[in-house]
Amino acid sequence: MNILLDFFFPKHCVGCSKVGVYFCTDCTKEIKQTELVCPVCERMGLGGVTHPLCRKKFGLNGLWSLGMYKEPLRGAIQKLKYKWVKDFAEELINILVEYWAKNPPILLDLIKRTSGEDWIIVPVPLHKSRQNWRGFNQSALLGKLFSQKLGLKYQEVLKRIKNTTPQMKLKAHERKQNIKNAFVLTENYNLTTNILLIDDVWTTGSTLKECCYILKRGGAKTVWALTIAR
Repeated sequence: MNILLDFFFPKHCVGCSKVGVYFCTDCTKEIKQTELVCPVCERMGLGGVTHPLCRKKFGLNGLWSLGMYKEPLRGAIQKLKYKWVKDFAEELINILVEYWAKNPPILLDLIKRTSGEDWIIVPVPLHKSRQNWRGFNQSALLGKLFSQKLGLKYQEVLKRIKNTTPQMKLKAHERKQNIKNAFVLTENYNLTTNILLIDDVWTTGSTLKECCYILKRGGAKTVWALTIAR
């Protein structure tokens, strides 16, 4: 089946349109990761760890992103979200894991300290109507693939109860209010664990911060945000 699909709908590199792959070697090298930043003040932070003075009781402990929201990452994420090309998710996770293998982040060291046993991967949820329209949740797809690669637990702990206006349509100061009270825990969890919160893009961080607030109110000890792009 895959051979037939590749024949009738051949893969094209998202960066240069080369036939046969979604990311050719040259375009993969074009994925740029600038200095990681503190998720609160968004100033340079060692390994993406939240600065001591920026820490909040229900705030993120850190942020890690594969690269900047520029081509070719931007094109891949847009195709994943709006063109329903789910194969891009696997390509993106493979690139991420390969990057971690070559450049182990501080976050990976934190996970290794507990052999991964105290960590679970949680995706940012879509509202039911939005997910039905799209057919899948891109963050859940990325989270499941990443959990398989790392051997970590995957759990859909959060539920979106408000069908909010898409954040991309709003100005920065409107996003926080738009996403407020949009999430709840799927059950009465007592989350005495560490969480890797997965989403595709960090823009202002409003969505991930709101998710973190709910998770920590539910008992999560540590919450790191991980995105494909920033």
